Order: sequence, then structure tokens, then C-alpha cells
Amino acid sequence: MVRNRPLARAASVAVAAIASVSLLVGAGLASADEASAKTPSTSADSSLEGLRILVTNDDSMRADQPNNTDGLGVYEIRHALCDAGADVVVIAPWQVQSGRGGAVSNGGTLHLGTEDAPDGYGADCADAPSGGPVFGVCLSETPCAADSASATPVDTVKFATRGGLEATVGWHAPDLIVSGINSGPNVASSVSDSGTVGAAMAALEEGIPAVAFSTMFDSSFGIPVENYRGTADWGTEFLIGLREAGLLEQTTFGLNVNYPDVTSGTPALPAVWTSVGTSVGGFHGYVPQEDGSYQISLGACVDSHHCVEERDDADITAMIGENRISVTPLTWDRTYGYRIDGQRELAKVRTFVEQSAPQP
Repeated sequence: MVRNRPLARAASVAVAAIASVSLLVGAGLASADEASAKTPSTSADSSLEGLRILVTNDDSMRADQPNNTDGLGVYEIRHALCDAGADVVVIAPWQVQSGRGGAVSNGGTLHLGTEDAPDGYGADCADAPSGGPVFGVCLSETPCAADSASATPVDTVKFATRGGLEATVGWHAPDLIVSGINSGPNVASSVSDSGTVGAAMAALEEGIPAVAFSTMFDSSFGIPVENYRGTADWGTEFLIGLREAGLLEQTTFGLNVNYPDVTSGTPALPAVWTSVGTSVGGFHGYVPQEDGSYQISLGACVDSHHCVEERDDADITAMIGENRISVTPLTWDRTYGYRIDGQRELAKVRTFVEQSAPQP
């Protein structure tokens, strides 16, 4: 099956800094303006057939901004997963929730809202048993409107796994939760801030396997469709490989995957096993104003000790500095020094990443 979708303008240079793309949503950056055919990357004997996957993110499911930062990655990963035989349901925040980490709503009313899928994506999962619905979750006493407040990424996971999926598509629970594809990298200090990672950690707390996917922006801080698509295609093959190796069902740890920019002239290089970096990429600043308030600023970390990376195997170095796909194991348990079960699985997954992960 060949699909035609718009492609974003290729960037001329690689970006070597992290910033929160969500703060730029609505800035009117360049949108997709070319068309390219997409050929499915999976084969009949290598698939995700029969797997029930919940997809969420922290960028919403609206996908109506020209810089592709508000949920287009959901539709790219949804297409690739369904194309590989999975049954996919999207339950994501109604509005962009970047930087919300593990935040959860402790009261209020949730509604499910729907939007028309972006052009070219509407029928992607039409043949799946669930029909491939896409829901946005708002936090509102009334049905979701354009300006309704949003549920957090963790809210969507808790809601979905504690009755939401049962009520909408009849699933008791998904087999796997995929969070992303995030608009911008979640490496180093951003890992703790990330709602995309937070949703994956919430999945582990529910006893469900989880993988978070993020991709790099271009020099304009937009997300080219090529980066989402490269992430989705590679990520799907990665999940297929883990499944075939019997490594997809463990819930002791999740995986945080970051895919580099492929529009700068440098191709994505093979996956590498990494640690969460110690440095700060996206630096939060607080600028005093004349009225006594403080303006929040976010930009690349420069000329500060916060910017210095101390780990040789840091995710930020691999993904941004070397244009490699970084794969980092994460656990929801914050107890320092606590014995982690599943050391054998950890070693097996690392070996798979280093020796058997698909080529980008």
C-alpha cells in the first residue's frame, strides 16, 4: 500500500540544543509543502499482528499547527503500527501538555473529544478490530471545545487503563503503551520534565509494557514529517524485533527512544544503549519584569556549568552530538539503590539494541 502525505521542508543544519517546542506552538513556522510516497516497511512474516496498543503523548492529538508540534507524531506512529498489524487506540491530551512530567489531575470532570484526522491519515486503522479511534481528553464540565483545559498525559493513561478503554472499545487493558512521537528530544534534564516519558512511567506503574518515542526538531524548531516518519518506521521495526525476541512484555523497565534529525544532511546512525544525561539542554530562566513578575524563558543551555555533560554514554551526546538513535532504560521506582528485578531482561534488551536493532 502506498500513501501520499505532505513532507516538511528539510532543514539545512543540525540543531545541537534542546528546547521545548511546545512553547513555539502557534508561532507559524514552516509547514509541510511537498508530497512523497510512503512504502510500508514491514513484511507479512514480521509484524505486530494481534497486539493491542494504546498510544498517547504530551503534544495532544489536534495536529493543526503548521510547525507539526501538536500531535502529528501520534498519527505517524499510529499509521506504522496499524500497518504492521497492531490494533491501535489513541487516547491523548486535548491540549499540548509538554513539560507536565508525572502531573495528575486530582479532581474535575473528563470528557472525550474528537477531531478530524489530518489529511491522509483518517483511514489508517480502519480495518483494525477497534477501528482505530483517536480521542482527546479534556478536563471540563462541558464537552471538549477548542479552548477547553486538558487532561495530563498521566491522566490519559490512568483513565484508559481504569475503565476508559473498556467503555470505548471494550478492551480490559492494552498489551503495550506507546507514548509519542514527541515533538522534540526527551534527553538529559528533559527526561524528568517530559509528559511523554511521564505517560510511559504511568504505564509501568499499571503493569503494562511501555516505550516512549521522541524525535528531533529542525533548525526552525518545527518538526519535519520526515523525522516523525523515520521515527515511526524505525520504532515499529524495533518493537517487532523486541516482540520476536520475547522482550516486549517485561514491565520492570520501560524504554525511552530518541530519534535524530534526518533533514540536515546527516542520516540517522544506528541505535546505541545510553544513560540519561546529567546536563541541561533546555534551560529555564526567569526574567524579572518591572511590575515585579517574572517572565519564564526557555532556550538552549550555553555558558553555564549546567550545560556540561559528565557521562560518556549520555543520551544527549548520542542523539544530538552524534546523530544516533538513543535507547535508554527507565524505571518508575525512584528508590535509590533499590535492587531492580529483571537484570537478565535488562542485559538481553541491551544486547538486542547493540547487536540486533534495525538499521535506520
